[in-house]
Amino acid sequence: MVRSRFTYREVAPVASSTTIVLFHSAYGLRPAVHAAAERLRAAGHEVHVPDLYDGRTAETVEDGMAIKDEIGKEELLRRAVTAVAPLSERGLVYAGFSLGGSIAQNLALGDEKARGLLLLHGTSDLAEDASVDELPVQLHVADPDPFEPQDWLNAWYLRMRRAGADVEVYRYQGAGHIFTDPALPDYDEEAAEAAWKVSLGFLADLGDA
Repeated sequence: MVRSRFTYREVAPVASSTTIVLFHSAYGLRPAVHAAAERLRAAGHEVHVPDLYDGRTAETVEDGMAIKDEIGKEELLRRAVTAVAPLSERGLVYAGFSLGGSIAQNLALGDEKARGLLLLHGTSDLAEDASVDELPVQLHVADPDPFEPQDWLNAWYLRMRRAGADVEVYRYQGAGHIFTDPALPDYDEEAAEAAWKVSLGFLADLGDA
């Protein structure tokens, strides 16, 4: 289940692009999300970054959670579904940061055409009857992470495997929760670069599939 902090490989150029929908965290559509999208585009992918907060962003996690709670989970999911609806026939890769990972997981498990699921810093619960056909899933998470404790991750992994997903989990010791965002105190450059190398390899394999 768990890969070491330093387990990654150099990434070959993408043979064929994938269409990725990348969802922001509870902080909103911050510059780091756009930078991540550009990194993925530079690797040859088509990337869409829906703004589920309608332009609002947060400076603290508390402010971000307040915006999330104000909008509500059901409305956030409705906005996400609306954003991906025009693209879903292509066979999407769903991706997201923290809260965005939770949203991406919900959409991917409900989309029989989904090609993959890339989770950065966040997961979601899943229904007992959830079922997918060997959906490739990759999770990158801090170790430890107060938002993704070990017991939860173990249970999540088993439920995802039971649902039929092909799951890889990479943990990064000592990193903060959203360790890929350079503007946050959580940032860990070494962990972030390692996570991106592995993620790009994952996406390249999906492009070749």
